[in-house]
Amino acid sequence: MKIYSYLALCTCFLFLGWSAETDQDWSEYLGGPDRNHFSPLTQINESNVKDLQVAWTYALPDSGQMQANPITIQGILYSVSASVQAFALDAATGKELWRFGDPLKNWASTSRGLAYADGRILYTAGPNLWALDAKTGKPIESFGDQGKVDLHTGLPAIAQNKFIISNTPGTIVGDVIIMPLRLSEGADAAPGDIRAFNIYTGKIAWTFHTIPYPGESGYTTFPIDAYQNTYTGAANNWAGMAVDRKRGIVYVPTGSAGYDFWGGNRKGQNLYANCLLALDARTGKRLWHFQTTHHDLWDRDLPAPPNLITVTRNGKRIDAVAQITKQGFVFIFDRVTGKPLFDIKEIPVDRAGLPGEHVWPTQPFPVLPKPYARLSNEISPKDVSPYAENKDELSLILSKLKRAWYDTPSEQGTLILPGFDGGGEWGGAGADPEKGILYINSNEMGWVQKMVKNKAVNATSGEGLYQQNCANCHGADRKGNPASGYPSLLGIEKKRELNYITQIIKQGKGMMPGFGHISTEKQQAIAAYIQGLAPKEVSSSNSPSQIPYQMSGYNKFLDQDGLPGLSTPWGTLNAIDMNTGKYIWKIPFGSEPALVKKGILDQTGGENYGGPIITKSGLLIIAATKDATLRIYASATGKLLASYPLPFASFATPSTYMIHGKQFIVVTCGGTKLGTPKGNVVIAFSVKSEE
Repeated sequence: MKIYSYLALCTCFLFLGWSAETDQDWSEYLGGPDRNHFSPLTQINESNVKDLQVAWTYALPDSGQMQANPITIQGILYSVSASVQAFALDAATGKELWRFGDPLKNWASTSRGLAYADGRILYTAGPNLWALDAKTGKPIESFGDQGKVDLHTGLPAIAQNKFIISNTPGTIVGDVIIMPLRLSEGADAAPGDIRAFNIYTGKIAWTFHTIPYPGESGYTTFPIDAYQNTYTGAANNWAGMAVDRKRGIVYVPTGSAGYDFWGGNRKGQNLYANCLLALDARTGKRLWHFQTTHHDLWDRDLPAPPNLITVTRNGKRIDAVAQITKQGFVFIFDRVTGKPLFDIKEIPVDRAGLPGEHVWPTQPFPVLPKPYARLSNEISPKDVSPYAENKDELSLILSKLKRAWYDTPSEQGTLILPGFDGGGEWGGAGADPEKGILYINSNEMGWVQKMVKNKAVNATSGEGLYQQNCANCHGADRKGNPASGYPSLLGIEKKRELNYITQIIKQGKGMMPGFGHISTEKQQAIAAYIQGLAPKEVSSSNSPSQIPYQMSGYNKFLDQDGLPGLSTPWGTLNAIDMNTGKYIWKIPFGSEPALVKKGILDQTGGENYGGPIITKSGLLIIAATKDATLRIYASATGKLLASYPLPFASFATPSTYMIHGKQFIVVTCGGTKLGTPKGNVVIAFSVKSEE
């Protein structure tokens, strides 16, 4: 009788179009330790993907940019809000179970998610790593100091008052969590040491120095005092990591050394900045490394965790690690030995740097795969947007910019393409790990890097401190660049009080770093200058060392209407067979809402942030664009199968899981980025079951 009942149930599932899959968690950031964004689920497939409906929504009490990739553990969904509050929901209904955090204090960053281990949630708010009871959301007081560890812990004295947060989940191996860090990108950056913390006690298990100490490998690639001075820092991992738990190897992509755009005070190759590091996860010992940009002057930090995949070469299966980059390259290596699986050439580059600079003579260029984004040297003055009304002006600007591959920063101006936001970005690549296929969403926004001499102003005045700390983003004239996401500060005194501005300078907000490392007096001096009050002289102690040049601002190459100034596509989706290095397909991705409103429905592509997920049923599921749409493609062909409007734009990687026999796709929709409306909704889709 029991056998008959089971067979009848299976027959019923097949008749209704449902698979007999068991419940399936999305238990780690980006789907698993391999960071492949991959799910074995098949219930949602090409035959029913057009029949998705909203299963539940959860509206958060706060709103703003949400980059989090939710995880699910045994029927509970865990994620992080726009104000960096951790929360838990019933994964089947969206009902809130608990929420932790102070929305008034922990809004100094965005968050891409959290980690789970042995009944505890590990996540960061501000500079603190918290351990929470997964059932209740309450701090576990035996961890660190009543449930939290300050991420300054274990860093040298020069870092103790500097800006440090983490907005990407840590990577858990055994009883340790290895933590990413987001640091300043200026001359005031803290050193980006990689550290592992015990998940039960919060104590440091090991440290790897990305700016090497005397006697350590790589020490001679920096000036001899770089590890202990106050003006060379970073080389941090901010994008997250992947781990091969079977082998005990963690793969750590690192960012640039500070200051990002002038390196005269950090002469040398600068290991281990801009590297893919393979470390022993138990000890932190370096096993191998590869540097993707030498002596970085272009902010070419590695933007996403690598993907652990298996490929076939000459009939042999090879466990590999593939790393995407901002500059549109994919580097792939044997996971154990670090041997490149495709040739990488060192190509000579422009060495005519700014006075005092020491440009590295070559940069690595992989033979395969070909770049998934256009490079600056492929652009001519003719390559301007067909939709721009000021084409002649854009062509003239392009003709005056340096455009060679890895052209040095200059006062003349350099076209950065792919831009400072890629190419590839923090959303990362999806992958079919067994087939060895990578799926990459890419930006093709040009940016202009123009260097200016530091103004001859008193470095201890409000104006001088502003020029040191704020002008890169908000401009020397305080006009900002709203089209690039950096607001004007002119007139802010009519909207905000001095204390509020000082608080933001201290703590940061959203993607703006905080400047808690400078004195309260200096913070107030900057705030007073921003408000147009008379400049105030302050103490000169603890000022970061001056650099002779800084970038004039993060300026996109835009037309007169604020749209991309280069020719289309402005964003693409790419499927690359990493067994051969060849492209399977490549399509424009996204649309430009301003053009759609004018009835222009061309496949322009658009800027995108947040990655895809890949399912065994042959789907590629992605939001990421500012047109507030969830799109689902056939992963084999790139054919668009279905699209669904979202309540707000989602700049986050979706998740998928199965509970009670039903598969869900979950998307966090916070908008805000790229000028989109601010939102606060988590939305779950499923296929309606037959009654």
